[in-house]
Amino acid sequence: MIAMALANGPEMLIADEPTTALDVTIQAQILDLLADLKRDLGMSMLFITHDLTIVRKIADRVCVMKDGEIVEQGPTAELFANPQHPYTRTLLEAESTGHPAPVDPQAKVVAKAKNLKIWFPLTFGLLRRTTGYVKAVNDANFEVRAGETVGIVGESGSGKTTLALAMMRLIKSEGQIVFMGKDLQGLREGAMRPLRSDMQIVFQDPYGSLSPRMTVEQIIAEGLTVHGTAAGKNPREMVAEIMKEVGLDPTLMDRYPHEFSGGQRQRIAIARAMILRPTLVVLDEPTSALDMTVQVQIVELLRGLQTKYQLAYLFISHDLKVVRALSHKVMVMKRGDVVEAGDADAIFDAPQNEYTRELMKAAFG
Repeated sequence: MIAMALANGPEMLIADEPTTALDVTIQAQILDLLADLKRDLGMSMLFITHDLTIVRKIADRVCVMKDGEIVEQGPTAELFANPQHPYTRTLLEAESTGHPAPVDPQAKVVAKAKNLKIWFPLTFGLLRRTTGYVKAVNDANFEVRAGETVGIVGESGSGKTTLALAMMRLIKSEGQIVFMGKDLQGLREGAMRPLRSDMQIVFQDPYGSLSPRMTVEQIIAEGLTVHGTAAGKNPREMVAEIMKEVGLDPTLMDRYPHEFSGGQRQRIAIARAMILRPTLVVLDEPTSALDMTVQVQIVELLRGLQTKYQLAYLFISHDLKVVRALSHKVMVMKRGDVVEAGDADAIFDAPQNEYTRELMKAAFG
């Protein structure tokens, strides 16, 4: 994409959130590349991002926008050191900090994997002979308990999402997957169906994961339509209740997704997952498309819901600051292998693997 943009030798490059979906090591490479190109080509650059760490690293001048207006602008160092506008100060103070609530030592194991392997065959020729494999996940072992978050980090293509999808039996895998005491491997769809409502997922993109043709009520109640409601429960009342719980106004349930902000859409996605009162929730990059202030709000919301309902989270993210704020344990993946795993504080404070140290350096400097 960068090569395509530079093909005609532009005077100015507009980089619109060019690192949002990238892991921290690739993000650092792209930022270094853009800085080198700007210098070598004598090119100006308009860099749009919600990540203030990147702004501090790459920008010479900063413009802060709110509701369509530039509320403050100036040299980067000066603006960061002495922000004048209240909104600028709010942005600079917005950072996911703190720790999740402690896990009860007696908490039950909600899900665990033993020797989990996911290999995708590569076929060739008319007879589709298998000539090799894409080794997405190799021999993964972990468990997550009620009220606990296991953060899964690693570069793009390391197998993070593939591992989570396998745990939900959405893709084929080898090895043992146990959910709520039941071995899921080999279960037919009919036997899996009663378990589906207990495992839910929140996706990365709050704009692409919600149908534009459905109202908010229809989106949130979709799981109730599939799995049914408890006797005597009114679906619309249940939608109103869960909307309040995630910080949305229930009177807006007849509106459509395009009428909401990115943060509100992600709250709708969370409500869709939570209305079924699951025990395991996969959070696949749920904050990466959001600005810093909204990220903080979503992290606080997820922590609150976890404490209230003792939810087990598998949290996939490349934002290590958010991972630290939400996770009790961390797994570091590289090319399908779990290269390091353990208590979150131990991983962040004293990483043992060289790749983990590279991730921490790229994220925290």
